[in-house]
Amino acid sequence: MKILKKRINMKIDELLPGVKTVAISGHVRPDGDCIGSCMGMYLYITKNYPDIRVDVFLEDVPPELQFIKDSDKINTSFETDVDSYDLFICLDCEKTRLGASEKIFDAAKKTLNIDHHISNTGTGDITYIVPTASSACELVFDCVDEEKLDIEAAKSIYTGMVTDTGVFKYNSTSPKTLQVAAKLIGFGFDFTSLIDHVFYEKTYLQNQILGRALLESILLLDGRVCVSVVSRQTMEFYNCTGNDLDGIVNQLMFTIGVDCAIFMYENEPMSYKVSLRSNGAVNVSKVAQLFGGGGHVRASGCTINGTAHDAINNLTKYIHMQLEGEEV
Repeated sequence: MKILKKRINMKIDELLPGVKTVAISGHVRPDGDCIGSCMGMYLYITKNYPDIRVDVFLEDVPPELQFIKDSDKINTSFETDVDSYDLFICLDCEKTRLGASEKIFDAAKKTLNIDHHISNTGTGDITYIVPTASSACELVFDCVDEEKLDIEAAKSIYTGMVTDTGVFKYNSTSPKTLQVAAKLIGFGFDFTSLIDHVFYEKTYLQNQILGRALLESILLLDGRVCVSVVSRQTMEFYNCTGNDLDGIVNQLMFTIGVDCAIFMYENEPMSYKVSLRSNGAVNVSKVAQLFGGGGHVRASGCTINGTAHDAINNLTKYIHMQLEGEEV
């Protein structure tokens, strides 16, 4: 396996000569960075290599991201008539988080893994992992020839960067990140409206469930941890999905005095999808990995089975250890 740890010598154009079929996919429950990187790569290849068949495999795209060009062409059934793709590009995750497309990855003739998650140890024949990068989209930009980009691919890549950096306010935002963003908005799309639509606009339902989650939140560990849980019963009452809960954990982190936020929702009976955020006092990636998840130092997630009470107790145990300066 060839592992590239730097932002050099990783150009997708070098892998495409002789390639006739390409599959692109990212993690389950795709977010803005996952969708933006997958579609940015798709739009780049289809524009510059029209003879290559490119298929994107992802779960359903949230409504606020469906403005990305050709997002309606995404294969959400994960069924294909190609037995073995010449190249599989795994973006924003490692292969075990691909869900239904993992079998397509395994069958591919060559695999490329591009990711920025520190928990990714590398899966793929060629692996390009830069944990210091702001997003998978930033790495996609590094891998393409910017002179061959068009406005639609640029918009898709920018979308992922905006969502994964919290509009460029997370500490993963580097001077390089802002330089890339400047080049992308130079293509001329309305980036202010894009940010409003993707990051700030919410439906009335989303505002209702956000209010409910904030109202029922609790402070633990002397006010240093803020926790909120949305039960299956509540989700059914509001007729909402996990996508309607995006951003709640970030709002919890805005609470004065809070070093770490935990947001959980019950996606299946006695099974909770957990989002963790930190201001740096806690490495939430370490906590998430203990429960089979992963992510970044300040933003990670996992799934925990059991009661909400037990999940909170188990999570706060390891958060408390870090707050007290102990190793996890």
